[in-house]
Amino acid sequence: MYTIATLEDLRRRLNLAEGDSGSDDDLLRALQEASHLIETTTQRRYCPRLETLEVRPDPANPGTLVLPDDLLELRAVSDDGGTIDLADVHTLPGHGDEPAGILQLKQGASFRLGLSPVNAVSVSGVWGWHDRWSQAWRDSGDRVSDNSVSADATLVGVEDSDGADEDGARPRFHVGHLLRIDSEYLRVTAIDRTADRLTVLRGDGGTRATAHLQNAKIETYAPAPAIRDLTLRYADLMTKSVGPLELASMPLLERMRRLTA
Repeated sequence: MYTIATLEDLRRRLNLAEGDSGSDDDLLRALQEASHLIETTTQRRYCPRLETLEVRPDPANPGTLVLPDDLLELRAVSDDGGTIDLADVHTLPGHGDEPAGILQLKQGASFRLGLSPVNAVSVSGVWGWHDRWSQAWRDSGDRVSDNSVSADATLVGVEDSDGADEDGARPRFHVGHLLRIDSEYLRVTAIDRTADRLTVLRGDGGTRATAHLQNAKIETYAPAPAIRDLTLRYADLMTKSVGPLELASMPLLERMRRLTA
């Protein structure tokens, strides 16, 4: 299950009563379809993922890499000469909250390439698009309540699934939420609010499922507000089966489209 917005977000938009859950499966499908439509149209991903990409430098500019995706955090770079010190790599644009599209070595340096058919530079990091990456992860206000959570467990106990998050919003956990516990991303697929237990997909977004200890902090991912609201708008329209959805916000989608060389 991959959604940009959450089920609770859509239920609020539709003004559904708390106990009115009969259409939840249809709403989730609409959210998935809306998320897919937005991402395929703009050629961007709006939830973060950890991945290593192989990128070929331009022979005419061997010290520069034009990245094939939006880079939120640079973790490692290596070429045929081995691992490159990140202090020698500049990300452009250089603003910390803005995703990078270019890597550039310090002046006069070039990426070293071997004789392999791939002949590329490995770039590891967190990829995706967000306009305020430093604010993307929010404190849920909750902690892991189990004595421990094994790497293969699909249930996570929490202290109060209906409690308020750091912004005072309730409930703090939604179906569709992307969570971060330690360095692992987890996706919420169901919530037992009586037992305060979350059913989750482990190792989401290219991360590795690992064990977590009691009292580990739980964070929730907040996508860029404009993209979240557009996802809800499209999902709402999909539930009503009205008109060609592509026309509703095409100017915004065109502005968001990722340009490739």
